[in-house]
Amino acid sequence: MRVSQVRLPIILAGLAGVNVLLVFFYQWYILTIIGPGWQTDALFAGMTVPQLMLAVVSGSMTHVLVPLLAVEKEESFKREAWNIFQTTIFIFGILALILFLLSAIWVPWLVPGFDRAGKLLTVSMVRIQLVGMIFVACNGVLRSTYNARKRFIWAELSPAFASIVGLIFLVWGLPSWGVIIAAWAMVIRGVVEAAFLIPVLGSYRLPNLRSRVIKDTWRRLYPLLLGTTYYKTDQLVDRILSSLAPAGQLSLLYFANQIYSAGNLILSKALVGPVVPVLAEKAFNKDWHLFQDIVRKRTLTLLCITLGAYSCILLFGDSILQLLFGHGRFDTLEILNLRWILVALVGVWVGGAVGQVLTSSFYAKGNTRTPTKIGIFGFTLGLGLKLVGFLYCGILGIAVGTSIYYLFNAFLLKYFLSRRLGKYS
Repeated sequence: MRVSQVRLPIILAGLAGVNVLLVFFYQWYILTIIGPGWQTDALFAGMTVPQLMLAVVSGSMTHVLVPLLAVEKEESFKREAWNIFQTTIFIFGILALILFLLSAIWVPWLVPGFDRAGKLLTVSMVRIQLVGMIFVACNGVLRSTYNARKRFIWAELSPAFASIVGLIFLVWGLPSWGVIIAAWAMVIRGVVEAAFLIPVLGSYRLPNLRSRVIKDTWRRLYPLLLGTTYYKTDQLVDRILSSLAPAGQLSLLYFANQIYSAGNLILSKALVGPVVPVLAEKAFNKDWHLFQDIVRKRTLTLLCITLGAYSCILLFGDSILQLLFGHGRFDTLEILNLRWILVALVGVWVGGAVGQVLTSSFYAKGNTRTPTKIGIFGFTLGLGLKLVGFLYCGILGIAVGTSIYYLFNAFLLKYFLSRRLGKYS
């Protein structure tokens, strides 16, 4: 079914919003039933390394795959999609096995501020999340496959259906079995989503590791892997530092970051994802004038939306958070802390959204090196800011350092993209 270019962003924004609300309810339910404390800290800390692996490998692959697959013919498209899918299973299967076997050794170093019970619980959370990591990585490839064929709607409906199944399991099991059920609910969500998405690949094809697209994927991917392995470790820095804060602070920082990340996800699905195949085609045809025009309009749109939403947080944030969390095991002090963390994370919201369209523009041109170099430089700056901020202001200091890092990255991306596109004018 064809959807007009005017209606498509609205539909995708709505579907992404549904997905975000489901994920938000998932975390809201955990925090209100259990309350911010050492158990939720262990759950969210346990997500760190699996999410890091996904951000480094799967996230990078998604940026590379859509432009590559978008220009493939149908038969070649399915053959190459199967190649990439099976390669992803192999890579993440090996990673998960190694991390699982060594988890009792490396996890305690991730959360030095936790007591023995907290560290043991975090190890259990990590092991469960590593199982789910394999499915989430494969789902990233499958969604990229749909997006490359401009079949955006089912790619957004599938995670919504999977989230509903996971939520049913969570609501059923959390009051009786505790936080361990929350980790397994995430695994179930990933399995169900994979079952919905895998039909896009068509009939099975044997893997061919010598394929042209596999080689092109690796050529574009390895600069990203080298850079993102470094600068995506900001999540590790956040967890290590926040584990030294009072119990529950790690959960609040994580949740605040997730709120903005969820908002950025909606904007990305609605306003960035649909134009990536178009930008790839314009770059392939060397139509740089239209390429630049699309990037400029999307950047301004995202800037207006994010600044408008942040103004609402400044004006009405207290009332909204009190309505959402003024019950259960959230107390008034925790609500106030969450509000100030959200205010301090302005850069994650504004800079993160604008940075997505700018980064995707580089990827659509086949340039993965420049965003990687910028990310490395920005992360190095952000690391120092977070350390200093935590020493002087605790959790809020980490949030401020993160904001500056995101805003500075967005500025550099805009500067270097304008310079490169200016050469074609």
